[in-house]
Amino acid sequence: MRILYDASRLMSRADRSSPTGVDRVCLAYAEWLLARPDVLVLPVRGRKNRLVQVDKAWFRRFVLDLRARWNGDGATGDAHHETRLLAALTAPSRPAASVIGAPPAPAADQPADRTRVFKQFFRSRHSAPLPAADLYLTVGHTTLQDPSALQDLEAAGIERVVLIHDLIPVTHPEFCRPGDGAKHHARVSNTLRHASRVIVNSAYTGDELRAFAVRENLPQPPIHVAHLGLEPAFAAGEAIQAARPYFVHVGTIEARKNLALLLTMWRRLEERMGDRTPSLVLVGRYGWENEAVLDHLQRSPNLRGVVHQASNLSDTTLAALMRGARAVLAPSSVEGFDLPAVEACAMGLPLIASDIPPHRELTPDAELIDPLDGLGWLAAVERAALSPAPEPAVYAAPSWEAHFDTVARAIGLAPVSPLASGDKGL
Repeated sequence: MRILYDASRLMSRADRSSPTGVDRVCLAYAEWLLARPDVLVLPVRGRKNRLVQVDKAWFRRFVLDLRARWNGDGATGDAHHETRLLAALTAPSRPAASVIGAPPAPAADQPADRTRVFKQFFRSRHSAPLPAADLYLTVGHTTLQDPSALQDLEAAGIERVVLIHDLIPVTHPEFCRPGDGAKHHARVSNTLRHASRVIVNSAYTGDELRAFAVRENLPQPPIHVAHLGLEPAFAAGEAIQAARPYFVHVGTIEARKNLALLLTMWRRLEERMGDRTPSLVLVGRYGWENEAVLDHLQRSPNLRGVVHQASNLSDTTLAALMRGARAVLAPSSVEGFDLPAVEACAMGLPLIASDIPPHRELTPDAELIDPLDGLGWLAAVERAALSPAPEPAVYAAPSWEAHFDTVARAIGLAPVSPLASGDKGL
């Protein structure tokens, strides 16, 4: 099968030393396709609302390099910051200061020279027509805002398969950048009008997509639920041995993650416990509407030396950090899948999570608490800090093999996944 794989999102992450959840999905799909002997991968990317070819040999090398970097086989973005974080967690007493990454600079102050990334973008043929293909596959949302590419593919008789991660900018625009709601509305509408099939990462996302189609009086192509898989690093392994209990939250620092409530709660915890207060590590980049979190991190004396923030951690370091935690926290107001929560359950770690549909679907044995119940969260964290962790429940973790078997059946490939995610033999 000749598959046009849309690498737009993945190529835009060329300069990153660690991935987001969506980035992980884009890389896993690229690896899966490249490893299948029954697939001819034709990488493409969006340019001015059209698709252009990407050099196949370069793309194969790019995927290998990105996997090595994100696994931690290469240099990380800030090894000094990582060392300081681990030193703070393993110190015998509460540090005098928190380990916090620099907040994002205003857009006008950010360096304009991104030559290396742009050179990779130009590994494409802008004027050449697309090669003959059977199917187009996109899993990154990037080229869906304008319908032109999908319409062109439809006119050419090429099947169009789209993965939708969530509808959060449409259903909860207050948690997103101004204008993101309208952009995502266009992406989802174009998908429903022009896609042959849609893959969704959870039954909840599928339900939201169908409800959107009904509200907007749009067609509903076949929708296939395929839970996302986990990277090999997020399994049993070494854990960080800390002198005092600590908790971990993994995810972009943005409003929908409910971190302002978590930090307000941590201040109360510190007022109660003083120097016995457990540490909290926020792992993730700063995203949209992070001012309330930054105010707590930079100005609250109660959180000094207690709450830390880090980004650009390799998968190996992140997994060890999670394994050493007293519990992983996931207080989000809304999610489509929540990969870190699933990773925590797969590693047998205690998980305290918000009582929202994706967590009920994917992590039903976690301690689920309403995301507005601050006192309930306070009590749960205090119990976990003072008591040994209970034996983990038996958890059937979703896998990339099962995910890709579902996708293979949906698009007409043999349902045998030859790739364990992270395979180096591409």
